[in-house]
Amino acid sequence: MALIILVGAILAWFLSAPRPMTQAMVPAHQPDLANGALMYNIGGCISCHKPAADAAGMDPAIPSGGFPLKTPVGTFYPPNLTPDPETGLGQWSDLDFLNAMMRGLSPSGAHAIPAFPYTSYAHMRPADILDIKAHLMSLAPVVSPNKPADIPLPFLLRRGIGLWQWIGLDTTPWKPDPTQSESWNRGSYLVNGPGHCGECHTPRTFYLASDMSRFLMGGPHPEGEGRVPSLRDLIGRGRYTDVNDLASALQYGEIMGYDKLSSGGMRAVQANISKLPEPDIKAIAEYLASLK
Repeated sequence: MALIILVGAILAWFLSAPRPMTQAMVPAHQPDLANGALMYNIGGCISCHKPAADAAGMDPAIPSGGFPLKTPVGTFYPPNLTPDPETGLGQWSDLDFLNAMMRGLSPSGAHAIPAFPYTSYAHMRPADILDIKAHLMSLAPVVSPNKPADIPLPFLLRRGIGLWQWIGLDTTPWKPDPTQSESWNRGSYLVNGPGHCGECHTPRTFYLASDMSRFLMGGPHPEGEGRVPSLRDLIGRGRYTDVNDLASALQYGEIMGYDKLSSGGMRAVQANISKLPEPDIKAIAEYLASLK
């Protein structure tokens, strides 16, 4: 029994090792700051990486991190995304950023808990992710030391995520559907990649991976309280009258009378979506409205 346990532990250690992207996978790319800001907004980065409520003197519009994110696993304190070289991203390479966003790995090789939605960002185009990095590096640097997550056995848990990634991390790039319109495909990309809508609106399996057989059908709230609604058949269920009505809801929210867009964290999501160009908002609405 001792030998079996030892062999199992050694096997688990090797299988849970980080599997990073390589330098050869970093594309030659000229950063597009406008696209980076757009991807930053649809990704809702500020929603999680905003400063803590008691952080005196911190600009709430700058992603300096520290605001607690409560999950059933424990409480996380999303890190500083400004270009400060000591407490932020100032010393990160393009490869470091791609590995964080698409593989859930820190520059030191530690696995990120998928409360950080890299399982959706893994489907994005690397160029879009590098544009996000360029946008972040254009911000004013803020000194904001990172706070360790309040989770049990952090080293073992993070190492164990390497095993979970074998079944819980799909790195297949998003591909357009040739039978659909350009706008529909744009909406599909924004929803499934940077928008990471499925992270909350898709229920989980018993091993906490997204249950793609029930994609966007709603489920338990990721913070452990209440439920997240389904995003399917929004027009057929009478939630919205047509695609334009849904687009208006995403653009204007409750300020124009669209109720239930401020609960469960949706206030921040809708506020971020409202910053997108109108064609992108309509593309998201077109895609969501097509889901039966």
